[in-house]
Amino acid sequence: MRFILIVCFSLVLCQTIKAQTVIGKYAGEFLALGVGGRQLGMGGAAVALTNDVTSGYWNPAGLTAVNYPQLTFMHAENFGGIVGYDYAAVAIPFQTNKSFGVSIIRLGVADVPDTRAVWDNSRNDFTDDAKRLGVDMLISRFNAADYAVMFSYAAASTKNFSYGINAKVIYRNIGSFASAKGIGFDVGLMYQTSQGILLGASVQDVTTTLVSWSTGRNELIAPTAKLGAGYVLDALYGRFTFGADTDVRFEGRKSTANFNVGNMSFNFRGGAEYSYKEVVALRLGMDDIGRITLGAGVKLSKLNIDYAFAKFDGADQIGNSHRISLQIELDQEEYRRTGYTPPKPPIHSPSEERPASEN
Repeated sequence: MRFILIVCFSLVLCQTIKAQTVIGKYAGEFLALGVGGRQLGMGGAAVALTNDVTSGYWNPAGLTAVNYPQLTFMHAENFGGIVGYDYAAVAIPFQTNKSFGVSIIRLGVADVPDTRAVWDNSRNDFTDDAKRLGVDMLISRFNAADYAVMFSYAAASTKNFSYGINAKVIYRNIGSFASAKGIGFDVGLMYQTSQGILLGASVQDVTTTLVSWSTGRNELIAPTAKLGAGYVLDALYGRFTFGADTDVRFEGRKSTANFNVGNMSFNFRGGAEYSYKEVVALRLGMDDIGRITLGAGVKLSKLNIDYAFAKFDGADQIGNSHRISLQIELDQEEYRRTGYTPPKPPIHSPSEERPASEN
């Protein structure tokens, strides 16, 4: 099964190189995998809930809740360890209501077999040379990787309302065969009420993102609107957090959507978290493809460790996903946001942590 999956992946890459169409329906799919063990353990329902360094990915407006510099790292193995997924980010608050962040994403596959010498697409069978000499004799191998770097800026215009923007650079590479570059932008908004209700919205690739390949192929990444809501409740010596998101796309993804109206498709996410005194957390959710997700987290001084698991409904479990993220907060006095006063425990809702506006 593993060999078949690798061969199929190789064939898709080769077809990508040859194709000259400008329609890139899944051109930015590697940017839709999600980041952060906490968020992924809740099914990726994070557009309204995000309030840490990972906001640069989910909703840049959430970076205004960062009051000390934060760093995060994540590694994930997908498809039985065939696909490696890495993420790192830093967020730095400045002045009384602004934040800056940088995020890096890498999705890579190593030792991909080049099957063009052994497979004949016209007859859907192995070539005569492959049958005579053997597949292993004719297959060469290469690496393929996708990269994205996001530069984020966020500001709070009032205590409960914030906005943010991302500028991102994309680089894709398929061995020595082809490479691609692209530049895109994301925008985000967030509003929090004093009753613990959180609302968020972000639009990824808001101006559409053109990815230009060295082969002459141009792929256009269409905008994706993400809408989210959440609720925070303090009870049972801890905090309950509930979230629900909707991903709205305009590419005609009928077969992979939970619901669609013409070319507009909708995918839903939902999740819940119970945090005990902000030390230990348990999470449960459902992601946009209907997988049950589980997660747990622990806070050790300046370090947060979060784990997320997504179950694949297959007999061979090749799609099970394990993701671990580490987050460090430099909460020393000299790094604290100007004008921020640390809250006294217990913290009743994330809205209390949001910095006041300069206005």
